[in-house]
Amino acid sequence: MSKLKAAVFASGTGSNFEAIMETKHLACEIALLVCDKAGASVIAKAEKYGVPTFVFDAPDKATYEKVIIDKLEESGISWIFLAGYMRIAGPTLLRSYEGRILNIHPSLLPAFPGVDAIGQAFRAGVGTTGVTVHYIDEGIDTGPIIVQEKVTILKDDTEESLKKRIQQVEHQLYPKVINQLLQSK
Repeated sequence: MSKLKAAVFASGTGSNFEAIMETKHLACEIALLVCDKAGASVIAKAEKYGVPTFVFDAPDKATYEKVIIDKLEESGISWIFLAGYMRIAGPTLLRSYEGRILNIHPSLLPAFPGVDAIGQAFRAGVGTTGVTVHYIDEGIDTGPIIVQEKVTILKDDTEESLKKRIQQVEHQLYPKVINQLLQSK
């Protein structure tokens, strides 16, 4: 039996993409990287792992998502894992992949949704933040939560040191959740 095929959507450095690719015995094949930023560091990481990359942008969301869906279907993609993807999924993508799009977010949702969650938590002076893996819906970081892991904000933390510790949790948690979820299907 062949493995399920999945796509990772990313816009930036690709540290979570790399963590997924480095996972031994991943329950799926990462068959495509979708990136909306030409020149993003994640593209070079995909090349390193031999993962085909689709870099695309369009003037409107519906056209953008329709082209991406065509590419996903052509590649036999069953699941989508968002990993630092800085676009909001629209109805076209959500309908086609309902219940099969995961996201990792660097806070304990519903606290600090959207962009700069680590900075938001740091500036708010909270004692604890963390990481959330959740399904995507039409809102911004509002989909059903699968799992969360807390990260304590230390007295001597800087925003950068907090970011590094959150990313360490993300890099362990996301592949683990992907495996558990796909193996249970």
